[in-house]
Amino acid sequence: MPATATPSLIPNYICGQRRPAPGATLPVTSPLDGSMLGEVVLTPPEELDAIVHTAQQAFTRWSATPVKERVQVLFKFKHLVEQHIEELGELVSRENGKLPAEGRAGIEKGLEVVEYATSLPQLITGELLEVSSGVDCYTRRFPLGVVAGITPFNFPAMVPMWMFPLAIACGNTFILKPSEQVPLTPLRLAELLKEAGLPDGVFNVVQGDRTTVEAILDHTGIAAAAFVGSTPVAKLVYERGTRAGKRMLTLGGAKNHLVVVPDADVEVTAKNVVSSFTGCAGQRCMAASVLLTVGDCSHVVEAIVETAKKVRPGCEMGAIISAKARDRIHTYIDLAEKEGARILLDGRGATVPGKEGGTYVGPTVLEHADRNSKCLQDEIFGPVISILNVKSLDEALAIENASPYGNAASIYTTSGAAARYFEQRASAGMIGINIGVPVPREPFAFGGWNDSKFGTGDITGKDGIAFWTKPKKVTEKWSAGASRNWMS
Repeated sequence: MPATATPSLIPNYICGQRRPAPGATLPVTSPLDGSMLGEVVLTPPEELDAIVHTAQQAFTRWSATPVKERVQVLFKFKHLVEQHIEELGELVSRENGKLPAEGRAGIEKGLEVVEYATSLPQLITGELLEVSSGVDCYTRRFPLGVVAGITPFNFPAMVPMWMFPLAIACGNTFILKPSEQVPLTPLRLAELLKEAGLPDGVFNVVQGDRTTVEAILDHTGIAAAAFVGSTPVAKLVYERGTRAGKRMLTLGGAKNHLVVVPDADVEVTAKNVVSSFTGCAGQRCMAASVLLTVGDCSHVVEAIVETAKKVRPGCEMGAIISAKARDRIHTYIDLAEKEGARILLDGRGATVPGKEGGTYVGPTVLEHADRNSKCLQDEIFGPVISILNVKSLDEALAIENASPYGNAASIYTTSGAAARYFEQRASAGMIGINIGVPVPREPFAFGGWNDSKFGTGDITGKDGIAFWTKPKKVTEKWSAGASRNWMS
């Protein structure tokens, strides 16, 4: 874009069309090269009333639509996304900075939830039991109303697709508030939903910043909200939403521990660990962050370093979302160095020829002597792995259990006994055995433990259905004498 060109406005998507909002805007740049993508609108709180009203009007019609008809839209939507997956992958890459292949992989993962949601007619059939002679009890699930999703920058398509397919299949109308850093992909998804036949007002995209999020959490016309982001913010969002009487589920950050024992397959472990901590430039809550080596695993560490050296920013790994995030990652590496950590591989100062305006950090491997290092405690959210050697599997488990987070934990071993011992004792909601990113496949739900989640249940699978609906229990009795008094 020429320096004199006017940046394009990135609007809301309300009632089936793109609509600007009055007030301020925020520049959006591509992490790949620093180029301007546009100016995103920051929706003021006073605009939200009209948006919620639109969604409430759509809810009246949509909730009365039989579930078998509702899911037909999702069948068509899945097909359209698959047709446009190259375009969508490039769009994710441009605004988020990840590789196009990673953008496509995230979309494909999101489509698993879409596919699961199309099975809703078979999943919410309810239960019926004759509880005594002539008396039946049965259940039905009903939508909540207008609901919302507040999603982060790192997966512009996948995380929204954890939420809205189940929510709208259950009969709700949905307001998506994406990160202001990645506002484009959600707009394209909204257009594909309309093309698939979704009625206007059922799915809406509201752009904005923290003020917009707070307005959503406070609004009495929104029945429930889900959130994905850092743990401190997830906790604040959960508390504010529940104070307003909303049903809330907020997913936070992580400090995922990977444990390697001496009998691990070296080649498999090295490739998998490097993929885990460098994939999506480490900007995912399931990325490897701490590697605990039990006993003498120096041969495994050497293989990890050599494998990581082959991962080049701009080729095998994407960009960091912003200069601020890049500088934060650099600060942690600087601190580790001051604390006496050995830097086995240093990713500071990474640049990509022809994309000098981009924000990159290369793979970084730190070997710590002090287990109290901040790099071993804090979520860095970048392509950095901290290694700490321990004497036993029990010592590794004690360190993992002491972390306030609980998203994921993995072990690399060829011993079934060691794997089972670890799996039963690790304090995390998702466990990997020779897998560094143990994201469950549908219908197994996504969700962590401890300070990685606030609220009950998981975001996808059966728990997702339960979150976006409310059960009604009916007890009925039919007898021959009922005709004498229909009110009895």
